[in-house]
Amino acid sequence: MTSPLLSPGPSLAELDERARDIFRRVVEGYLETGEPVGSRTLSKGGVHLSPASIRNTMQDLTQLGLLGAPHVSAGRVPTHAGLRLFVDGLLEVGDVAEEDRRAIEARLSTKGRNFDEALNEASAILSGLAGGAGIVVTPVRDAGVKHVEFVALSADQALAVMVFEDGVVENRLMRLAAGVTPSSLQEASNFMNARLRGHTLAEAGQEVRRELDAARRQLNEAAARLVEDGMAAWSGGEGAERALIVRGRANLLADRDTLDDLERVRMLFDDLEQKEQLISLLDDVREAQGVRIYIGAETRLFSLSGSAVIAAPYMTGRQKVLGAIGVIGPARLNYARVIPLVDYTARVLSQVTNA
Repeated sequence: MTSPLLSPGPSLAELDERARDIFRRVVEGYLETGEPVGSRTLSKGGVHLSPASIRNTMQDLTQLGLLGAPHVSAGRVPTHAGLRLFVDGLLEVGDVAEEDRRAIEARLSTKGRNFDEALNEASAILSGLAGGAGIVVTPVRDAGVKHVEFVALSADQALAVMVFEDGVVENRLMRLAAGVTPSSLQEASNFMNARLRGHTLAEAGQEVRRELDAARRQLNEAAARLVEDGMAAWSGGEGAERALIVRGRANLLADRDTLDDLERVRMLFDDLEQKEQLISLLDDVREAQGVRIYIGAETRLFSLSGSAVIAAPYMTGRQKVLGAIGVIGPARLNYARVIPLVDYTARVLSQVTNA
């Protein structure tokens, strides 16, 4: 989901060896410190050229739209086009550290965790390990329903279990009104199975609600209430019914020292409130084979805040994509670390949601 706001920049093939080396060093220095990188810093850091020669090359890179000068006398920082070129052509992505692998697997593989809890935990994991805010969009539930069952857990609580034709199982905890009997639970299960089996929730939801009004004479009051509450508990439809889970907003406030930084964070918080646009952006990730990266003005959503999103799809055991998970933060994310973390977390989430 790219935008005409950001025109295509030059390719690496258009840069000679000197320009490529200086460009890489500027970007790496900026990603590490968040500060503009000057010619003297590069000269002292191993570039065997005079500061004047380095400045001339940096000026060429600026004219190409790959570097920018935030202040008149400062060094250079990469533009969004420059970050894109670096990520696509120069970034060396490593493996996830063994310690991080174990932490991700242990936290997502906890027994007894339902689907929603796994999504929340995955978002929290990424916010903690990657340093930005973890984001997960819940699935578009376009598979047909295979089976519905209400299971009593206690006198006042039940587990609503819905099995879909693509193999996904979703659970919802529900409060039970006084007087609900095992026969009421079975009656509600039978009612929903007869009307939902083979249909998606979006297709059958309205019909179930309409028929419920007519069927209240046949159903006892407790069973009718269970059907009503059960339909309200499922959030697998389109648009407003889908959830965007965000964890770790506080991470976005770390190391924000200037008014400009704080203003960008404020705009990023505004971006996070644009639920429908963010879900639309993450739905594009569903078509990807792996990790996708959106940087700043490549999308209209982040054109003002200059934010970045690194996201990957999670899927069923049959390789059917359910949704997307990722990290949102400033464009100065640690791409080399975050990209493999997002990819690995998405793969583990896919495994545990189908276990």
